[in-house]
Amino acid sequence: MNLSSIVVDHLLPVQLCIMTIFSIFNRLLDKLYSWRACTGPGTETGVSKRSPNAVTPTSVNYHYTRKCNYKCGFCFHTAKTSFVLPLEEAKRGLKLLRDSGMEKINFSGGEPFLHEKGDYLGKLVQYCKQELQLPSVSIVSNGSMIKETWFQKYGSHLDILAISCDSFDEATNQLIGRAQGKKSHLNCLYNIRNWCQKYKVAFKINSVINTFNVDENMAEPIVQLSPVRWKVFQCLLIDGENVGEKALREAERFTISDQQFQEFLDRHSSVSCLVPESNEKMRNSYLILDEYMRFLDCREGRKDPSKSILDVGVEEAITFSGFDEKMFLKRGGKYVWSKADMKLEW
Repeated sequence: MNLSSIVVDHLLPVQLCIMTIFSIFNRLLDKLYSWRACTGPGTETGVSKRSPNAVTPTSVNYHYTRKCNYKCGFCFHTAKTSFVLPLEEAKRGLKLLRDSGMEKINFSGGEPFLHEKGDYLGKLVQYCKQELQLPSVSIVSNGSMIKETWFQKYGSHLDILAISCDSFDEATNQLIGRAQGKKSHLNCLYNIRNWCQKYKVAFKINSVINTFNVDENMAEPIVQLSPVRWKVFQCLLIDGENVGEKALREAERFTISDQQFQEFLDRHSSVSCLVPESNEKMRNSYLILDEYMRFLDCREGRKDPSKSILDVGVEEAITFSGFDEKMFLKRGGKYVWSKADMKLEW
């Protein structure tokens, strides 16, 4: 046997051993990467190592669907996709948010009651209140798809239901697009107000002030309906959503000046539940998750998405949210938002 044969015979087992070690090491790295992606920071299996400067997602708005049965001309979250996460994936993301400090979740759209006739939404509401034990679970809806049976099944798990209503004149709602066919938007509003009281859900109204309702006086019907909050928004333009070449809406004709908005607020100054939000207050003071659970950064006047929290975790994704926490607090984003603490007379 020559020397080269002896060397080969001895080296071959060593090479195989090294290759085996590398193979095991690579598999361990793959599992570690998968574990981090699936659990994310702050979960029950992952060790939380949140940076002391990390943004806490105290209040999150989850727009899990973009589809809607209304055609509001100023809509700034339009039906650019029809995607909705599988229920269990949505739950996983919500748990990641809770583990990162979320106290309030708001479900919105699109129209959130459109998907699976509200049953998908109801299951998320129940999960957030029962399993995640969040202090506040809320919904923003146009109200047109809501049935009393939904309250009977899921109402006990919901803290706040906000209904969007921009006018107390049916013709104006039709002009804005806040309608479906000839169905009365206002009848839906009043029915839901009664159901909220019956099933002990805090009732809220959202109004977008625009060219077609800026001169209206809504004080009397608002006081009559007695919402816990009346959010009054100045019509906002978002590139790619309601303005620009790729937009599905053309909202320029709906916009009003800061002075017009202030005059509307002055006219309603006697309404104690009014919470105003100008374009300045609104633009960067919301943590918005889209249908893929990506945070949307609106600082440049458009919606730039982060990576999904399902892929990179909350702490990394939220750094691309553009969230202005100081403005969030300044606009009154933190308030008594659990119905258990509101001391309402049902």
